[in-house]
Amino acid sequence: MSSFEFDDIGPLKTLELYFPRSGFKAIVVIDNVSLGPSIGGVRVSRDLTIEEVKRLARTMTMKNSVAGLPHGGGKAGIVADPTSAEKEKYFRLFARAIKDMDEYIPGPDMGSNEECMAWIYDEIKRAVGLPEEIGGLPLDKLGATGFGLSECAEVACLYAGISLRGAKVAIQGFGSVGKATARFLSEKGAVLVAVSDTKGTIYNLDGIDVGELITVKEETGSVINYKRGSVMSCDDLFTTPCEILIPAATPDVINKENVNRLRARLIIQGANIPVTIEAERILHEKGIISVPDFIANAGGVIMAAMEYARKSEKEAFSAISERIKKNTGLILEKTFKEKILPRQAAEEIARERVLRAMRYRGDI
Repeated sequence: MSSFEFDDIGPLKTLELYFPRSGFKAIVVIDNVSLGPSIGGVRVSRDLTIEEVKRLARTMTMKNSVAGLPHGGGKAGIVADPTSAEKEKYFRLFARAIKDMDEYIPGPDMGSNEECMAWIYDEIKRAVGLPEEIGGLPLDKLGATGFGLSECAEVACLYAGISLRGAKVAIQGFGSVGKATARFLSEKGAVLVAVSDTKGTIYNLDGIDVGELITVKEETGSVINYKRGSVMSCDDLFTTPCEILIPAATPDVINKENVNRLRARLIIQGANIPVTIEAERILHEKGIISVPDFIANAGGVIMAAMEYARKSEKEAFSAISERIKKNTGLILEKTFKEKILPRQAAEEIARERVLRAMRYRGDI
């Protein structure tokens, strides 16, 4: 078993699940359940570690707390190829292994989707982010996380001295979150100038047609096949001139190695843990606002919680807008007033709510 640090909040449980006959393993981290049963996605990657799942689970605790949801934080990972033909088998075996773990409610994440949640639900009748055909609010189809990021940007721009209308935007990652973010931001008048995926970056300072780019991505598999722009490397995305940069894929992509080359004025964290703590400190010293992941990208889990509570699509979108705008303003106001990192401001608010709940339950 790997060494595993803990603090006054958690984690409550960490498990490594082995399926030797099927050739894969899984990791589950339940960080804290004082606010209610934990909600968190199931990530699928060949490179997952316990430490990464732990960090993601803590992010979910903070995210659910700040969003005012009656849920704690948890996360799971299936250590396997996300494109494997045996994906359904992996998910069904994983679901059976967590059947009695009532304090954890699985949801979609990188490498998983609504169909995967349907397999889990079929096995244990406990999952969120389900297909609409079986009563879910499909997070990816509706673009819940991307919608929340666009609402966050609207408020954060005021603090960064940026006009969202006409602002140049660069997005790292063009999966379901990146696509939805581009679409919602373009509707608010922002101009998409750079997008990357695993194959490279497409860049056009005059603007990229979002609808056309989505079509190109879906038909060819990569944004670099968009005809009206320059193709660059994946890393070049971070050095493109823009007002708003949105990392919306993998962890730790903004770090001490590239942070000083960023040319953006505002970072909206679309992925979970996409910016290292060291990089966040450097950004703060340079006067660049970086809105933490669990504030900016909470749209997905808010909609998941609304689904779990049997709320409507309209109610879910209303909750996303209201809570993310309120919390973005709250933490940035605290940041400027107290001259602290946005993450520190957000964590202080989130931790206090969790600790109060723990005291009420006699957990501390």
